[in-house]
Amino acid sequence: MPDTPISEDALPDDEPLIFLVTDEMPLERLDKVLAQLVPQHSRSRLQAWIERGHVLVNGQVARVRQTLREDDVITVYAQPSPEEGAFKAEPIDFEVMGESPDWVVVNKPVGLVTHPGAGNWSGTLLNGLLYRYPELAQVARAGIVHRLDKDTSGLLVVARNEVAQTHLVRQLQARTMGREYLALAHGRMLGAGTVDRPIGRDPRVPVRMSVERPSAPKPAVTHYALMRVGEYHGSNISQVSCRLETGRTHQIRVHLASLGHPLLGDTLYGGRILGDANRQMLHAYQLRFEDPGTGGEVSFIAPPAEDLSRVQDQIQWK
Repeated sequence: MPDTPISEDALPDDEPLIFLVTDEMPLERLDKVLAQLVPQHSRSRLQAWIERGHVLVNGQVARVRQTLREDDVITVYAQPSPEEGAFKAEPIDFEVMGESPDWVVVNKPVGLVTHPGAGNWSGTLLNGLLYRYPELAQVARAGIVHRLDKDTSGLLVVARNEVAQTHLVRQLQARTMGREYLALAHGRMLGAGTVDRPIGRDPRVPVRMSVERPSAPKPAVTHYALMRVGEYHGSNISQVSCRLETGRTHQIRVHLASLGHPLLGDTLYGGRILGDANRQMLHAYQLRFEDPGTGGEVSFIAPPAEDLSRVQDQIQWK
């Protein structure tokens, strides 16, 4: 492929990095040389810059496997990482259940990622919070105190200043913040109980958490109580209320699955998709905490998301 000049309009305003290839440098392919010249960036990132036209050799768009020669001039227009662009305000739709000068309580919809991360550097609740409450740019993690999985709906609290954030985080650590979830689980559960089993990464499946020989396990305690049982598409279903003492990743999903009662629709942990239940049927329906500003207790209840409510209506309760 012949070298092609790059359009001036395509170049960023930032000053580029410029290197001269000398006889003291190895005359190797471009990506290898760049990895030595700018070691603070991974080779995969440098290769991406080359492929997208952000690296020039003698004023021409470069190629990843291009072999360098003495006196070549390399021009690199460093690009921001996805992480650097993640904390931007975006108009994201979510419901605010209540707010004060110190906090905001959000009813997170199904499908909305709470915080930017790998594969989701934009379009998250955090981006929407920064748009609706610009002052959150001055608070760590835009004030987010705890998270919900992408496909779990319901209540979470956001701090509007650092003092409130510290206060709310300490409530979580002291296990005094009340968080209750509504879950639809496979099978016919009996009564109430507590699952006290540490959770860590599943060493065999990195995207899963586990209580069976987990990697770097952390304490996890879930209290559950059976609310009612019914039948849905030929399967027994239990509606359960779960109260968290700790807040580990996928905690309720993992703990109920460990009892042999995975959540309806939660295929990652052994649940099945039935009828309209095509995601884990889990909703954070109640939230209770001490107001950092007044010291009084505040509490909120949010109705289930539309799809979970529809499944509830279709279940033949006994």
